Amino acid sequence: MKNRNKIIALLLVIVVGGGMLFSFKGKNDKLFLIAKNLDIFASLIRELDTYYVDEIDPEELVTVGINAMLQELDPYTNYIPEEESDDFRTMTTGEYGGIGALIGNRIGKNMVLMPYKGFPAQSAGLRIGDELLWVDSVDVVDLATSEISKKLKGPANTPVEVIVKRNQDTLTFELTRKKIVITNVPYYGMVNDKVGYIKLTDFTTNAGDDVRKALVELKELGAEKLILDLRDNPGGILKEAVDIVNLFIPKGKEVVSTIGKLDNVNAVYKTNRSPVDKDIPLAVLVNERSASASEIVAGALQDYDRAVLIGRNTFGKGLVQSTIPLSYNSQVKVTTAKYYIPSGRCIQEIDYSKKDEDGNATTVADSLRREFKTKNGRTVWDGAGVRPDEKVESKTYAPITYSLVARSLVFEFVNDYFYKHDSISSPRDFKVTDELYDEFTTWLEGREYDYITRVEKTIEDLENYAKEEKYFEDIQSEIDSLKKSVSHNKEQDLVTFRDEIKEAIKDEVVSRYYYEGGVIEASLDSDDEIAKAVSVLSDLSVYDNILQPKLAKK
Repeated sequence: MKNRNKIIALLLVIVVGGGMLFSFKGKNDKLFLIAKNLDIFASLIRELDTYYVDEIDPEELVTVGINAMLQELDPYTNYIPEEESDDFRTMTTGEYGGIGALIGNRIGKNMVLMPYKGFPAQSAGLRIGDELLWVDSVDVVDLATSEISKKLKGPANTPVEVIVKRNQDTLTFELTRKKIVITNVPYYGMVNDKVGYIKLTDFTTNAGDDVRKALVELKELGAEKLILDLRDNPGGILKEAVDIVNLFIPKGKEVVSTIGKLDNVNAVYKTNRSPVDKDIPLAVLVNERSASASEIVAGALQDYDRAVLIGRNTFGKGLVQSTIPLSYNSQVKVTTAKYYIPSGRCIQEIDYSKKDEDGNATTVADSLRREFKTKNGRTVWDGAGVRPDEKVESKTYAPITYSLVARSLVFEFVNDYFYKHDSISSPRDFKVTDELYDEFTTWLEGREYDYITRVEKTIEDLENYAKEEKYFEDIQSEIDSLKKSVSHNKEQDLVTFRDEIKEAIKDEVVSRYYYEGGVIEASLDSDDEIAKAVSVLSDLSVYDNILQPKLAKK
């Protein structure tokens, strides 16, 4: 397979006539090699189309070749054919024409998973759990959710008919598509009477303005300290990252610089406005899925000792992409530079220019990572993402909880609950009572949710290794005894792990009535990273001490 991919990778970007590009020969060796291989590519496609025993689809084959070639570079350099341009635009701008709803497959059915508040789906009354049956007279029951999504999207102000099944009822909705602009800040509010909280999920167009608006309103509500949550934020537009940093540091300060092979991608980005608040104590939450623009914001604020970072190491993406138009309305998103935050460090963790013997890119070795200093003289390091100042371990859940959620049993139960209850209390006040939990455990009877615990998996692995190494007969009785001792009991696990299962039920219930923002609000009192941030911000001596120079460990 690896050799096949390397061969396919020779199928370069466009089909050209034989000999057309040989006029480049003589300019330099590289241009000659490009022309030579493009001519080989064109010849290969023509001969395959003529001689291959079965009919081939030249367009599909070329696309496979392009993608295989780009995979040799890095995962962020991507070919975007004309038919995928709309999806790419939605991803980068957060804008599209549609009904404003996230759809997906649950329990083998295509369903509405989240209507976005204030948009046509939610305004018309579509609900989480509604099963999609028809879209504009097209039966969508067996279609992939991606195909249904395309049918729901379209130019703003055009009609679309959606027929859904809700419980035992079939309902028809006549909707008018609108321009959907997905907010970058699905929730902001007060954690307590002095600490404000902003959840930033993306860096699409207007992210800076969204955070600015939230910050100003929180200050009006009495916020004297702030938590900015960048967890699970994959990044986006670099300008928006600069604008967000600018909310907290003075005008004229460098936020990030980009350095590449061409002069036109080399740039220094500085703050260009007066900050909203350059003194408010600030905690930034990050984790292993905080990437790219998230890391620019977190890293720049750390380099200026302007915020305490809390959570876990970030993803480690220090690469910049530019979109370049190709022929026939296609595009290529290509890595053109690396970015460097104010201390001078690049946080890129994987070196895609170096591959191991299996062809996999390698991480930057600890011995090659370099030391840098923050404004106050604290030690920070390059080459492995942004490390938090205060680490909080990832929360783990029991296998039974994973099973109940993954098999959509919590989802199904809450659907039934939603049909029977018109309203609930506010997201932070709503509780899953013991009575409701007992209803859930009764409802589970007869339903399949088997699972294997981590200890059982370890014993299973031990048994397999013992058999491979011919020790099994010697220790079989001990292994059987261990199996008997740790064999899980689902009924007991429902008791042992009731608190975390209740949490999963609560999130699902709250989402039905208060959507994405409500789920975030409901978590404010049970989130370990938020609790740590509140603790640090509540004692400014601790906060200040963290931001002072101290020996940092690699």
